[in-house]
Amino acid sequence: MRLAIGSRGRRAAILCPSTALLLVLCPSAGNAQEAMRLTRLSGPVVLDGPSDEAAWQAVPALPMVVYQPTFGSAPTERTEVRVAYDDDYLYIAGRMYDSNPDEVRTYSLYRDGAFSDDLLSIILDTYNDHNTAAWFTTNPAGVRSDRSISNDAEFTGGPQMMNSDWNTFWDVATEQNDEGWFAEMRIPFSSLGFQDDDGRVVMGLTAYRYIARKVERHLFPAIPPNWNFGFAKPSQAQRVSLEGVYSKRPVYITPYALGGVTREAELNGTETAYAFENDLTNEIGLDVKYNATSNLTLDLTANTDFAQVEVDDQQVNLTRFSLFFPEKRQFFQERSAIFEFGTGGLSRLFHSRRIGLHEGDPIRIYGGARLVGRVGTTDVGMLNMQTAADAGLPSENFGVFRLRRQVFNSFSNVGVMATTRFGTDGSYNVAVGTDATVRPFGNEYVTMRWVQTFKDDELPGTGFFDAGRILALWERRNDNGFSYTGEFIRSGIDYDPGVGFVTRENFTFLNNELQYQWFLGAESPFRTVAVNNQAIAYLRNIDKSVESGVIQPSLKMEFKTGAEFEFAMTSSYESVREAFEIPGDLLIPTGDYWFHEGQVRYQLPRGGARSGSITVGVGSFYDGTRVNVSAQPEWRISPHLTLGTDYELNLIRFSDRMESVDAHLVRLRVKTALDTHFSASAFAQYNSTEDDLGVNARLRYHFSEGNDLWLVYNEGFNTERTITTGPPLPVSQNRAFMLKYTYTFIR
Repeated sequence: MRLAIGSRGRRAAILCPSTALLLVLCPSAGNAQEAMRLTRLSGPVVLDGPSDEAAWQAVPALPMVVYQPTFGSAPTERTEVRVAYDDDYLYIAGRMYDSNPDEVRTYSLYRDGAFSDDLLSIILDTYNDHNTAAWFTTNPAGVRSDRSISNDAEFTGGPQMMNSDWNTFWDVATEQNDEGWFAEMRIPFSSLGFQDDDGRVVMGLTAYRYIARKVERHLFPAIPPNWNFGFAKPSQAQRVSLEGVYSKRPVYITPYALGGVTREAELNGTETAYAFENDLTNEIGLDVKYNATSNLTLDLTANTDFAQVEVDDQQVNLTRFSLFFPEKRQFFQERSAIFEFGTGGLSRLFHSRRIGLHEGDPIRIYGGARLVGRVGTTDVGMLNMQTAADAGLPSENFGVFRLRRQVFNSFSNVGVMATTRFGTDGSYNVAVGTDATVRPFGNEYVTMRWVQTFKDDELPGTGFFDAGRILALWERRNDNGFSYTGEFIRSGIDYDPGVGFVTRENFTFLNNELQYQWFLGAESPFRTVAVNNQAIAYLRNIDKSVESGVIQPSLKMEFKTGAEFEFAMTSSYESVREAFEIPGDLLIPTGDYWFHEGQVRYQLPRGGARSGSITVGVGSFYDGTRVNVSAQPEWRISPHLTLGTDYELNLIRFSDRMESVDAHLVRLRVKTALDTHFSASAFAQYNSTEDDLGVNARLRYHFSEGNDLWLVYNEGFNTERTITTGPPLPVSQNRAFMLKYTYTFIR
């Protein structure tokens, strides 16, 4: 079987230096020493998968080691990965030999869906900042998956470490035969962004092969498993240099045309029945992307539309605080890590969903511009967007400015950030912040962040700390042995970032987490065993009393099969001074509550036809009890069809008050693909507490990168139609059909 995706017949080869073996066996040298020099192509190759041309045959493969299940053990299969470049492209050739080729696993033909398959991946720290990277992956069917990495692949210290919604232009071709499977990637330098010093480019490079049925990862360079996602850390990548590579500045012009019809059920004038009125949509818009320099990218957008974006997952909120929904719109994904400014947990100074969305409903975006990149050791990010008046909001202008500079060493940086939000009605909100992350030694990291906000409706006499937020964090980033986190946050009563996100207000937060993790030997069925304890407290600023507290010891075991088991005990304290409602119209009365829960989670190996996890929690809940069951099974019936379900059940009982609620949240996902060009997905979700059923279906024909046809269907149903007053609700509350076509011109 031979498969080529978007191939334009480019040719390539590589020569690797003899020092490669020394560098891979000494990973510490590979991060602090002189960069390993890659050699220009010495002959032609065809992008077809096998890499059997003479030019490839003359290139020695990168020396790879086994990362998992046991670091440094002998590989069970032979892997050869080569890297090359010319004036325009970086090339990767992988020969994944397999002693049992019938067992090579390919479960997906869906773009960005190959996570449980055999894989070949390359991770590129293109700006050589030891912090961010672009991650390219393919499976034996030639399916492309790409994502961006930030915060050095660490979950702490920032709101996000991996963005799978990021996409860019690149090509891949694969072939599978009785020796195994073979792949070639071709990545344009214009898709990467980099800094060249008179034609010399230095970047970080990591490559790996994943054998799904064995949960075995072959890796270059030899990064030890001392960190979570250690194999993907930009700071541990091998530094490589390329000579005679200069910036290419193509212009990507992407117009779109959108047509469709929507309808919404509304009461008639006499309020005796619901009526529908069709609303026709005819839109055109334009996105332009221009590499102003090799390291600065300018994006322009006019009449921006996101009709093809998948709808948000519904959530059941059993707390008094705001829910967080991630950004899925493609325009906001490019180098989004530059704009990251976490202020604790999910809270952040800038959250792009505040632009063009209000309470989940879209608001027209007239247009905007974004400039992102890196100049020397400084990250630069600027964003400006204008929205229309809608949903009771005035027309607004949103601005973001970000600078972050590397200091002391490649693991430390300082920065500033400002956000603005100005309405045509005179309203305004301005937030200014500064941050620093410093690695003083070893795996120790210190993070400091401070933000001050200013707004038009600020009360007279607001103090300096009342409209500010400060974060201090000391952590040891280490998954092998002892690690810890100590965190302090203070957020004032008037702190309000108008383009950001906060979960709660006017508090002081204390967090302490301790962990010890063991990596077990080759004879053990376990890869790791970890014990952890976290203790957190939220204090009211007004009187320093405890508002919320959690103590959670846990035990986690990872099997070498890829399965995981975790047991946790959670003791929670909540001081409720204002009664609030939870789903089901149940009232949590004022009072001080201690409640306790035991929780068990089991995760199946991801590399099988069936995967998923189940979590069961049982315990007290305020003045009642709760049983929580959460399951996420997935069944890969064939490469053409995948079924997935998310199910969450909360059985809440308040026996003293004779009140109860059974809250069901069900999501069903269907993904199907005829090949790597034609695919479709359907997503249905039901929330019993809202009596709401929603369906989102998307059909995509991918002609080539940047050239797509989308057919989108959305409908919301009322599952409980009888109401106390007025006529019965209609079965269908709203419906939309949209057809969208985009085409990218490259000049």
